Amino acid sequence: MTLIPLAEAQAAFPAGRGYLAACTLGLPTTDTSNALRADLDAWSSAGVDAAEYGTLVERVRESYSRLARMPSRNVAIGSQTSAMVSIVAASAPDGAEILCVEGDFSSLVAPFLLQAHRGVRVRHAPLEELAEHIDRSTWLVAYSVVQSATGAVADADAIRAAASANGALTLCDLTQAAGWLPVDAARDDITVCHAYKWLCAPRGVAFLTARDGVIDRLRPVQAGWYSGGDVWSSCYGPALHLAEDASRFDVSPAWQAWVGAEPAIDLFARVDGRAVHAHTTGLAARMMAGLGLPSPTNEVLRSAIVTWPDTDGRDLRALRAAGITASGRAGRARVGFHLWNADEDVSSALAALGRQAG
Repeated sequence: MTLIPLAEAQAAFPAGRGYLAACTLGLPTTDTSNALRADLDAWSSAGVDAAEYGTLVERVRESYSRLARMPSRNVAIGSQTSAMVSIVAASAPDGAEILCVEGDFSSLVAPFLLQAHRGVRVRHAPLEELAEHIDRSTWLVAYSVVQSATGAVADADAIRAAASANGALTLCDLTQAAGWLPVDAARDDITVCHAYKWLCAPRGVAFLTARDGVIDRLRPVQAGWYSGGDVWSSCYGPALHLAEDASRFDVSPAWQAWVGAEPAIDLFARVDGRAVHAHTTGLAARMMAGLGLPSPTNEVLRSAIVTWPDTDGRDLRALRAAGITASGRAGRARVGFHLWNADEDVSSALAALGRQAG
């Protein structure tokens, strides 16, 4: 498939200047907005068909499989990352040990904590030391490849290598990465991703991937009619008709959200991911220079998200007063740079903070 150039992908967004919050909520492309309006019109005029929605969902699954570099048979669809992580948590053996990152997003941690009644134990380690804490007692290491609170990028290669050496599974959350950081889901045993941030889909569109050999180790505890091998012919009891591939973990999709997701996921599956990464991390590096923050020398660890201490919220208020949309997390101000952003967004943000671009 021929990749589209960066400029074409940027032109898909009608607005975005001053919006530095893709790490909180992505913006819709023109095609996503048009698709949602057209679907509402069709629904209002009794012009929709459930089977056609199902076909659309399969097209989105295929697009995500290309983006994540994972065969579609290994991709499950869902609505939230926490619900998909719960499948993994319910599959942990009694007494299993789970290793998590200190301060990681709760959707990746809480489902495991709630298995304590079965003796499942959760350990936490700093992101930069995570690989060193993996040992033979670790059943699974769960980590976000990009941290929500800090924007820090994990040394995923080191984590995967340590997990493999110790016979542990890896569960990687791609939510804060997919869309600006090229991802390869096949390199982890399991991944989850909610698409409403950097992939710019409506909220309620999420994905889980599982390697061959791992699918049968997970329990489809949320199985329903959409988990069958043929959802339109296996949707009645009393027998259980689970799909043989990862779609056994599917949950019934909120169709309207997937209508908006189709053009968004297709766009990110076709754009040159390396160009997106260079664009977004380049803007972030300029922001960091203006704030006097050190930038990682290792290109692999460079992030599109910039955070800094702001315990009293003063900097966040200054950004908002200047008409800039940003966010605050864990006592830190947070900005993220995506396709619609440009150098002027960096200059405006630094000016609002009383700084100058380097």
